[in-house]
Amino acid sequence: MMKYTFLPVAILLLISCQTEQTEKEISTTLAQTQTVFPADEEQVDETKDAAMIEALQNQTYLNGTIMVPPQRHASVSLIMGGIIHNISLLPGEYVKKGTVILYLENPEFIQLQQTYLEATAQEEYLEAEYKRQEILSRQEAASKKRFQESKAEYLSMKSRKEAAAAQLKILGIVPEQLISDGIQPYLEVKAPISGYMTGTKMNLGKYVNAGESMCDIIDKGEAMLRLIAYEKDLDNFSTGSILSFTVNEMEDNHFRAHVISVGQEVDGVSRSLDVYAKVEGTHPRFRPGMYVTAQIEKK
Repeated sequence: MMKYTFLPVAILLLISCQTEQTEKEISTTLAQTQTVFPADEEQVDETKDAAMIEALQNQTYLNGTIMVPPQRHASVSLIMGGIIHNISLLPGEYVKKGTVILYLENPEFIQLQQTYLEATAQEEYLEAEYKRQEILSRQEAASKKRFQESKAEYLSMKSRKEAAAAQLKILGIVPEQLISDGIQPYLEVKAPISGYMTGTKMNLGKYVNAGESMCDIIDKGEAMLRLIAYEKDLDNFSTGSILSFTVNEMEDNHFRAHVISVGQEVDGVSRSLDVYAKVEGTHPRFRPGMYVTAQIEKK
């Protein structure tokens, strides 16, 4: 009976030893796991995320479009209307300043030239008569009334000639050349600046009213940005601030510009205002109206 008494005790001791070994293995595994994934790495990731968020918060983003300065955008219009007789260029073509764009037909243009030439001839005669009457008046060989009449006729014709000459100059005509070249049947409409033709609103036979724009000419040699900013961002930039921007369909390229003007009036609905920036350099793919996204670092 004694040998059967110790058998359960031996079994219990064996189970106890196995349990202690299992607990040691679990402890070792946990220690290894903590070594591979320490709590410090989570803190590092959180720090990096916080730094990235702070960096983004330090950036001011503005959206807008590309434009050209007003001095490099010209609308072609005249003080005199007429029928388009001939067109020399096509939309999108490059044109140099002074090149004839189209020819306009208007009987009033011919009459204006005639008025100038007649006034020029009459002025010469009336000036000579006025000086003759002035001499006679001094010598008391003619009446004062005739002298005053001669003076009035001369000055009236002179002003008529000057008015016609001024209108011809506005139309791009050199009045003095009419004396040698004679009357021109068609009015030559010339390009006021060098650039690309756009916004064309003309065709043969069309009647163009006085003051109506026939086309636009854009000089892309200098570009600007028109950006939309909000009043909450006003402290983040000022005149002279540097910004970088990307253009739609050209996101891989980054360009630079600097602020040259900040609007002085905030829109009552959107709480926004216009900001203008001058682009440093240019790019052949730039077109007025292209959308851009710009960013300015906080001061």
